[in-house]
Amino acid sequence: MLRTRQRTLKSGCSYSGVGIHTGQEVTVSFKPAPPDHGVVFVRVDLPGAPEIPASIKHVALSGGNLRRTTLSLKGVKIHTVEHVLAALAGLGIDNAIVELDADEPAEPTDGSCESFVGILTKAGIVEQNAPLQYLEITEPVSFDDGDVQITASPYDGFKLSFIIDYENATIGTQYASFEITEKTFLEEIAPARTFALQSDVEDLQKMGLIKGGSLENAIVVGTDGIVNQGALRFPDEFVRHKILDLLGDLALLGMPLRGHVYASKSGHSTNVQFVDRLRSAIQQGKIKYGGTTGWDIDAIEQILPHRFPFLLVDKILELDDKRVIGMKNFTVNEWFFVGHFPGHPIVPAVLLVEAMAQVGGFLLLSRMEECEKKLVYFMGIDKARFRRPVRPGDSVRFELELLRLRGGTCKMHGAAYVRGELVADGDLWSQVVERET
Repeated sequence: MLRTRQRTLKSGCSYSGVGIHTGQEVTVSFKPAPPDHGVVFVRVDLPGAPEIPASIKHVALSGGNLRRTTLSLKGVKIHTVEHVLAALAGLGIDNAIVELDADEPAEPTDGSCESFVGILTKAGIVEQNAPLQYLEITEPVSFDDGDVQITASPYDGFKLSFIIDYENATIGTQYASFEITEKTFLEEIAPARTFALQSDVEDLQKMGLIKGGSLENAIVVGTDGIVNQGALRFPDEFVRHKILDLLGDLALLGMPLRGHVYASKSGHSTNVQFVDRLRSAIQQGKIKYGGTTGWDIDAIEQILPHRFPFLLVDKILELDDKRVIGMKNFTVNEWFFVGHFPGHPIVPAVLLVEAMAQVGGFLLLSRMEECEKKLVYFMGIDKARFRRPVRPGDSVRFELELLRLRGGTCKMHGAAYVRGELVADGDLWSQVVERET
């Protein structure tokens, strides 16, 4: 199920190590960030501590991305951000500040994301009182560059598929496809280590790269097999790491993606070119924004304690700090129509008030941490008016505005509409209390 609220770290955390390409000592600190902040890197070693948001807008699409993804803004650079971004994306961390005192994050141990995951999960992850926005693929988006092909297609979820084809017999042709969830990331993707051909290692060293690389933080593959001691973690570990890299590069979109991305023979340079293609596709209408509206019944049940037959909200259409809009479609099969004026069924006025109160309760609880431990008690109603009957087949739109909130007690004005016509309104009083265990 798609997440509905943004997340950040519960507390700060840090580690020190050596950048794999630059070989520089570096300390990296992860810190919580407010809603809608995104992931932002900060060079604390430079005057003014310049910031670079993790965005495709700040990735140079020309020659500087060989074997890594580099952010650049106003002459400040941060190299090899893909594993940090993959860890944050895989754990569903939307907002974070990443401080570092050099130009490249260190690889904590072995070239996979497991160490990042351990550091971040130890700090803790918390939901925030802000709806999650995501990008949804509505039409196929394709990218071709020689042997490289990448395609994003509409899909009800987030899926990554990848194929690699190396002449080296140890790697060969490998294909993998995963529905990307936090569980699959932790178990199937995060442990996969980076790899390089032994011949490429020598070339990269001549170019002044992988100064911090060793057999401890990468799988090195020679003509006769793997140079490192020890077995692979997965038979297809090579292609799994390619999926890890792709996940990190897709994070440059700045929000989660809803769709199926298939990549063939791609690397960081073509990954980020494809992400730039996705950015252009937003303007073309092939990708739409979602998630700020349209909280479905699954999301509602995460917030409200009510259940059938007394859950009287089908969907939350809009939500902000002081206003909420919800919808209920009253079908002919509702349980109360059996006895409420048989032969001339109408929705009981008291249930219209209850539905209105539940929509308002969603607004209150969505603002609170650990909302599952709280309830909203309905305390009273003032100036209630019921202007016309609501009948089977009517879809009622409930609009509530928060007028006052002091402590756990609040006042809201609510109104109910059918096809744009006001059918009921009033001022509701309620109180948030701790759920008894």
